[in-house]
Amino acid sequence: MTDPALFWTAALAAAFFVGGSKGGLPMIALLSVPTMSLVMSPMQGAALLLPVYLVSDVFGIWIYRHSFSRRNLAILIPAAATGVFAGWLLAGDTDENVVRVIIGCVGLTFLAMRQRSRMIGKRNPQPADVPRGLIWGSVSGFTSFVSHAGGPAFQLYVLPQQLPKLMFAGTSTILFAIINVMKVPPYLALGLIEWGDLRTVAILSPMAIFGAWVGYRLTRLIPQRAFFIVVEIALFLISVNLIRVGLSS
Repeated sequence: MTDPALFWTAALAAAFFVGGSKGGLPMIALLSVPTMSLVMSPMQGAALLLPVYLVSDVFGIWIYRHSFSRRNLAILIPAAATGVFAGWLLAGDTDENVVRVIIGCVGLTFLAMRQRSRMIGKRNPQPADVPRGLIWGSVSGFTSFVSHAGGPAFQLYVLPQQLPKLMFAGTSTILFAIINVMKVPPYLALGLIEWGDLRTVAILSPMAIFGAWVGYRLTRLIPQRAFFIVVEIALFLISVNLIRVGLSS
């Protein structure tokens, strides 16, 4: 049996990471499930944290209710719904580790291309085009469903647009709040959510809300150039870790 002190330490830390991602630091969201994996299976940890995500999503949406890209959401939400539905249909047949490796490799390729473009010269912002949005939105919804790793695909699509940092953070927060709601019916159908865990969720939710507040304050304080450097560093670390976990599992 897991030491209760270790469980609550991991659970509270994971809840803080969940909240921080909703406050505008989407890159730390992927720390939540690995942290819970220290004390339970990854799927159990993901299922336990989903209601915490939903609670912190409400706070995140309120924070960024005026700062988001409507065009990006109009493109990405239907695409993400397709990805979530595909994840549901393929549940049990999808190798999560293969998905992790693919997303990690794509993330590293994207960062290499951005570095090359910097060496050649500054590129103009790319538009929020429908074809790329449908592809990466679907991938984001699918990977969020199967491994809670939708962030890299979102960043691959949105970073080239060079959005203002609060619009970038708000678009991410609102998109993944909607994706999390989409995941509830299939998670229930697959028996991944147990209502007996709601007491634990009630304890973790205040920590998630505190994390959202901290994330929002940091997002406002960090200069825009530094903010996106941090995002790219996080994407690099996340991509490397996804490849490592995928190959070692």
